Amino acid sequence: MNIASFDDLLSAARAQPLPQRLLFVFAGIELPDDATPEERAAFEQGQGGALVPQMCVDKSPDELASFDQLKQEAATFGQPWGMVFAAAMSGAPGKALTSADADEPLQKMVEAIRQGRIQAYIPFDPQGRPVQIG
Repeated sequence: MNIASFDDLLSAARAQPLPQRLLFVFAGIELPDDATPEERAAFEQGQGGALVPQMCVDKSPDELASFDQLKQEAATFGQPWGMVFAAAMSGAPGKALTSADADEPLQKMVEAIRQGRIQAYIPFDPQGRPVQIG
């Protein structure tokens, strides 16, 4: 399935035959201290930078009506972010996943993003649009 918007992600999760749990990691985009002058110039133009996980949360698709709801909840933590990474995990037939089930996968996701291993996740910008990285 092609995910062209955050709503597509929610629809896909709701359409799955097994219960889903959505994982989200909000990341800031910062300029590393050892950046070259070229990297600094590109960063000033909105290019490059390093992803720094700021906060994370998990939700069932039924707990989340829209990207705006997720964005409003994120704002209550007071952390600035430039991108949110999304992933999904499946439960078993008739058994919905809980936040406790998502704890370890969510922490692994945070660590993967910290290390720059982001290919398994769908990044969205602050307007809920998918971002093409690389």
